[in-house]
Amino acid sequence: MKVEHIDEKKKKDMPLYSIGVVAELLGVTDQTLRLYERHELIKPVRRNKNRYYSENDIKWLACIRTLIHIKKISIEGIKKLLQYAPCWELTECSEERRNKCTAYIDNTKPCWELNKMICNRENGKLCEDCVVYMANKMKKN
Repeated sequence: MKVEHIDEKKKKDMPLYSIGVVAELLGVTDQTLRLYERHELIKPVRRNKNRYYSENDIKWLACIRTLIHIKKISIEGIKKLLQYAPCWELTECSEERRNKCTAYIDNTKPCWELNKMICNRENGKLCEDCVVYMANKMKKN
């Protein structure tokens, strides 16, 4: 029997965790996760009637929790931010870094579409860790 190697990126997108497990990991209730889903902040994979989340979903949910409980932003506020705010505002980029960012210079497209590696080169951050990137990915799924 041959076992295929799954690359790390694909592995992080695999919906492996049930809603109960994710709720426990994040210290929230199932109802809280359903609320985020109703507000279209997350879209878990459905198998029959069960919801399953990936590692990336869990990371995004942790970001949502931070925005709500630490930054004191409402769910509606998060939705507006993700719709209108550029990523450099949410990640608190310095003026020097913004001035080098192709997305800041040409804000018609997000940075990951213009030059995915710029943030990684400049500060060691990955686009996949950016709340704007994660939110846009959730919308497309």
